[in-house]
Amino acid sequence: MTTRENGSKRLAMFLKAGMLLVGMVACHMDAAITVTPEEMAQKNEWVRQNLLTATLPPPFSFTYDGRSSSTVLPSWGRAKTDTLLDKRRTQHVIAWANKVLQVRCVAVEYKDYPMVEWTVYLKNTSTTGPTPILQEIQGLDINVSRANGPEFVLNGIHGDYMAADSYEPFQRTLDPSTVADFSPSVNSGKSCDGPNGWPYYNLQAPGGGMILAVGWPGQWASSFTRDAGHNLRIRAGQQLTHLVLNPGEEIRTPLIAILFWRGTNVARAQNIWRRWYIAHEIPRVKGQPAAPMTQMQVAGDDFAAVSNFFKTVVKPDVCWRDAGGELTWYPSGNGPAKGGNSWVNTGTWEVDPAKYPKGFKPFTDWIHGQGVKFVLWFEPERVGDPKSWLGANHPEWLLPATASTGGAILNEGNPAAFNWLTNHFESLIKSNGIDWYREDMNGGGPLPAWRNNDATNRQGMTENFYVQGHLAYWDALLAMNPGLRIDSCASGGRRNDLETMRRAVPLLRSDFQFPFMANVVAGNQCQTYGLSSWLPFQGTGCFYSDSYSLRSFYLASFGVAGGLTRKTGAAWKQAFAECQKIAPMLLYGDYYPLTPYSLASNVWMAWQFDRPEESDGVVQAFRREKSTEATKLLRLNGLDPTAHYKITNFDLKGSAKVSGRELMETGLTLEITNKPGAVIITYQRVK
Repeated sequence: MTTRENGSKRLAMFLKAGMLLVGMVACHMDAAITVTPEEMAQKNEWVRQNLLTATLPPPFSFTYDGRSSSTVLPSWGRAKTDTLLDKRRTQHVIAWANKVLQVRCVAVEYKDYPMVEWTVYLKNTSTTGPTPILQEIQGLDINVSRANGPEFVLNGIHGDYMAADSYEPFQRTLDPSTVADFSPSVNSGKSCDGPNGWPYYNLQAPGGGMILAVGWPGQWASSFTRDAGHNLRIRAGQQLTHLVLNPGEEIRTPLIAILFWRGTNVARAQNIWRRWYIAHEIPRVKGQPAAPMTQMQVAGDDFAAVSNFFKTVVKPDVCWRDAGGELTWYPSGNGPAKGGNSWVNTGTWEVDPAKYPKGFKPFTDWIHGQGVKFVLWFEPERVGDPKSWLGANHPEWLLPATASTGGAILNEGNPAAFNWLTNHFESLIKSNGIDWYREDMNGGGPLPAWRNNDATNRQGMTENFYVQGHLAYWDALLAMNPGLRIDSCASGGRRNDLETMRRAVPLLRSDFQFPFMANVVAGNQCQTYGLSSWLPFQGTGCFYSDSYSLRSFYLASFGVAGGLTRKTGAAWKQAFAECQKIAPMLLYGDYYPLTPYSLASNVWMAWQFDRPEESDGVVQAFRREKSTEATKLLRLNGLDPTAHYKITNFDLKGSAKVSGRELMETGLTLEITNKPGAVIITYQRVK
C-alpha cells in the first residue's frame, strides 16, 4: 500500500465514525479578511468631502431658530484642527460659531480600517441669555445614491427583549418612496431594547456598502428614507430634541460611526467590522486586549460552596455575585415588596452589615489568592425603595417614578448626584476588592422620567445631561480604578450601543436563559447566530447539564448555574474544558453562518469561526429534536486551499487530514445521530 493510499484509508475510517465528505459546488470565501486599498480610498474621499473641506454639507443637521443648519452654518465662522492621536487614528475638530452658539464636530479617522466616527457638541457661548430653539438635532444626516442595479438592502438584527428571537437577523429591501424607522421600545430609554432597538446596520448597494452604528445609551431614532429615484437619506440622533441652551450649557449628539466596504459579500463586511471592533472598540485593561473568560455565580461569601465548585468543576476566571433575589447583599427590607427583603428595593448602596459584617473583603482576598476575580452587581439608577438612603436623604436627586420605571430614577445629569455616585461607588469598589463592576437597569426604562422633567422649551435636555453624566461616571470609575472591568446589563442586553461597548462588555447578553422559558436552548443558539456578526465578546449562563444544551451556550464568556451534584459537576467540568478550547476562536475569529437562521424544531443550525492568523477554527452544529436529517453538508470559509488541516471531532477519537480546497469546495458533512444533538469540530493547519 502506498503512503497516499494509507492516508486515504485512515481518513475514510475516521469519517465513517461520524463525519463525511461529499461533493457540492457553491460560492465560498477562500481568502483571509483584509481591507482593500479601494475601501481605504473611499473612506479617505468621504472624509475629505464631508468633513475636511466644505465640498459637501457636514454629515449632521439641526434646526436653529426655524432655519436648517445647512442654511445657517455656511455663513458662520469655520475652523479646523487636526491631531494625531496615535499611529492608527487622527482626530479632526471642525467648529462653527456665531455670537451665541458654537457647534463642534469631533471626528476620528482610522488609518488601518475604512472607518470614521464623530460626535457633535452644541454649546451656548454667550453670557446674556438662552439660544433660539434648537430642534431635530441629528448626529447623522447624509444622502447616498446607488448606481443602476440591485436596490438598497438594509441588514441588521433585532434588539433584546428577553425572547428566543432577540437578535434575529433581518434583511429589508428599501424600495422607492418608502421609509424604514428604528428606535428602542416606546417609553424605554435603553438603547438596545425591543425588536427595532439594535443601533447597528449594514447597508448594501451595488458594488459595496457601509456599516453604520449609533452610540447613545438612551432613546435614539434612525430613519432610512428612499426617494422615487436612486437616492437614500439616512438620519439618526436623539429621538426628541426641542430646546434652548442657557449660557454655558453644552449638549451632544450620539456617536456616529461608518465603515465602508466594497463588493457583494456581507459576511466579509461584518468580519471587517469584527476586526475593527477587536482592534479599537473593545475595552482594554492596562493596555491588554480582552480575553475569553469563565464564570460562576456565588451566593454571598460562601467559602465552602465556592471551594467545592473549584475542586469539583473548575476554577473560573470570575466569581459573580448578582442581586441575590431575597438574599440581597445590600439593605433592602424597607420597601413595598411582599416579604420584606427583595432585590427590587434598591437605593441603599452599602454592604449589609447584618449579613456581611466585614463586607466582601475577606472573600475577595481569598479568591484573589486563588487567581479568581470578583464581579458584584449594582443598579444605581433605579431607586426602588422610597425609604432607602437615597429616597430619604436626597429626594431632590431623584426623577419621580412613573408606572413603568420600576421606581424613581437617580438623575445622573444632576452634578451633586453625579459627584456622590462617583465617589461613593468608587469607595465601595476599593474597600470590597471588586474587580468587575456589573451595572444593571431594570424596570421599563427611564425615558418617561426624563421627559416628565422637561419644560416645553427644554425637551430632551434631561436625557442629554443624564447620558453625558452616565458615560462620565463610568469613565471616572475606570480612571480611578486601573484594572477595573465593567459588565453592561439593562434587563439583559438592552443597553449595548457603541458608546457603552467602548467601556464595557456584556457578560449576560440577554435574560433569556432560564429553563422555564419556552424554546430557550434553540433561542440561545439563534442569539449566538445573530449577535456574533456584531459583538465578538458576549456571555451567558447555562442552567442545564446535558451536552446538547451546554454546547448551545458556549461563548467567549461562559458559565453555569444551578445545583452542583456529582452528575452536574461532571457535565459542567467537561463543558468548561470544551468551551475553553474554542473560546479564543469565538472571540477573535472571523464569523461565518453556515445555515439559514431558524427557530424551528426540525432544522439544523451551524456556524464557523476562523482565525487565519492562527490557522485554526471551529464549526459548531446543532440538530434540533424534530429534524429528519442525520447529516448536513457545510462548506467552510477562509481557509488556504493549498494547505491541509487536521480535523478533530470532540466526540470521536482520532483526527483526519483534509485539504482546505476540499473543505471549501467539496464540503464537510457532519453526522449527528441523536435528536437533539450537537457536534463541535475544530481544525488546525498542518505545518
